Amino acid sequence: MKFRSEVKSSILGTMRLYVTLTIALIVSIGSFAYAQSTNSTSSLQSQIDSNTAQINQLNTEIAQYQSQLDATTKQGQTLQNTISQLNLSIKKTTTSINVTNKQINTTQLQIKQLSSGIQSDQASISDEQDGLGQTIQILNETDQEPLAVALLSANGLSDAWQDFSDVQAIEDSINTDISNLASHKAALAQNKTQQETKNQQLQQQQQSLTVQQGSLSATKSTQSQLLAQTKSQESTYQQLIAQKKAEEASFESALNNLKSQYNQAVNPGQILSFAPGTLSWPIAGTIRITQYFGNTPFSNNHEALYSGHGHDGLDIAAPIGTPVHAALTGTVLATGNTDATPGCQGGSFGKWVMLEHSDGLNTMYAHLSQIGVTPGQQVQTGDVIGFSGETGYATGPHLHFGVYVSAVTQIIPLGQATGGSSPCSKAIMPVPPVSGYLNPLNYLPATS
Repeated sequence: MKFRSEVKSSILGTMRLYVTLTIALIVSIGSFAYAQSTNSTSSLQSQIDSNTAQINQLNTEIAQYQSQLDATTKQGQTLQNTISQLNLSIKKTTTSINVTNKQINTTQLQIKQLSSGIQSDQASISDEQDGLGQTIQILNETDQEPLAVALLSANGLSDAWQDFSDVQAIEDSINTDISNLASHKAALAQNKTQQETKNQQLQQQQQSLTVQQGSLSATKSTQSQLLAQTKSQESTYQQLIAQKKAEEASFESALNNLKSQYNQAVNPGQILSFAPGTLSWPIAGTIRITQYFGNTPFSNNHEALYSGHGHDGLDIAAPIGTPVHAALTGTVLATGNTDATPGCQGGSFGKWVMLEHSDGLNTMYAHLSQIGVTPGQQVQTGDVIGFSGETGYATGPHLHFGVYVSAVTQIIPLGQATGGSSPCSKAIMPVPPVSGYLNPLNYLPATS
């Protein structure tokens, strides 16, 4: 009996020692991993905080550039003022690109921070699972001895109760470790969810960067072309504006006096019922309409331009290089540049994009500085399709946005519909009959 008791005591002693060492090892490994993770996280957080401070400073600069831009737009239309606006736009966009780059770097650091946390959680889970498995195995082997045998093999009742107390303590420790294991698994799941969110955010920031770089390119290109056209001479610039105004009158007159055989009536069934919100605004942010659709005061005061038909779209204020978005999911029906037609430079839509939508509507985006899509391309609502400008007969930067009836719109040389022989007659563009123009405000969300 004494020998059996000694064996029992030895087993329990060995078990206690093993469990103690196992728990100590887990704690030691966990502490080392935690220290490593904490050091890494601290370094990453320092970089994130530094980026945040720089982003705040850059945003302050952007606000200052915008304030200066707002001031210049209230001044007269001179070459110097126009160049100043372009310079400010370039500086603002360049600073915005710097902000986006910092945001991308910050998001990448946050993803790395989350990855470190995920690795730490996974290591802790693995260590806890291994330790628990071994501890439970030893405890299970010890528990195989019946209670009566354990009592009879002990040196005394007090020793037996001590042995059972030790086993109970070990079981309590196991329960605590199981709880910790569950907590680490919950933290792991949360970190993985946050990491996925950050990955999506990173993708959006990279797309934004691409758009901003396109905007910067469009603005710089416009500035370069303007300087080349005017040779930095104010008189030449004013002549250019006067020429555009004259060409505008000629173009609008031709467009509104279509051949009778082409000026077909539109079947009411081909027109989508008015539903504000069907389309999205093609310019993000605050909307400022500089000329409305139809018989506006401007069109009424310029009868020669509009032939009594009124303005055929909306003119929306937009600094050169502003991203232009698809107003609705659809297909790029066609793109063009009427300025490329010999003799028509400054006399028509300039660079334009037309989208065709499944509901019987086409949308038109004109006077662009750059086109960002190709015919046949599928686009979603909100996709960037180009950048605003003042090509064609625009005498200031804006977007001309039109809505046409799909069934009666053709992409043809203007002269094919008008029978005219003006320099712009050979320019290819969207041409509907007068009744094919729709008021965009019937389909756009209300502005505040």
